[in-house]
Amino acid sequence: MPGTRKLGRTSDHRKSMLRGMVTYLFENGKIETTVTRAKEVRSMAEKMVTLGKRGDLHAKRQVFSYITKETVAKKVIDEVAPKYADRTGGYTRIVKIGVRRGDAAEMAIIELV
Repeated sequence: MPGTRKLGRTSDHRKSMLRGMVTYLFENGKIETTVTRAKEVRSMAEKMVTLGKRGDLHAKRQVFSYITKETVAKKVIDEVAPKYADRTGGYTRIVKIGVRRGDAAEMAIIELV
């Protein structure tokens, strides 16, 4: 898994959280979260788009095994990946939006470009 941030969670909880966030990102187009989580989500989301662009059977199975909703995985392969066919990377954008009121964690919006 890309990145080395532990995010204060066990490995299985962290993997599950990132899978859910990547799925939600592709489902809705953007997420509001902390900056460190956004950076981790970005690496996995870009990997999923790259796999979708590759388009062979093995890549499709890898996308289906990572993304938790089948409809969202189909959307990544059929709609999102062809949209970025001419790009070599940089499919997501992180915009910092200030600090969270409760604990002053730096917040960001991650969105598909």
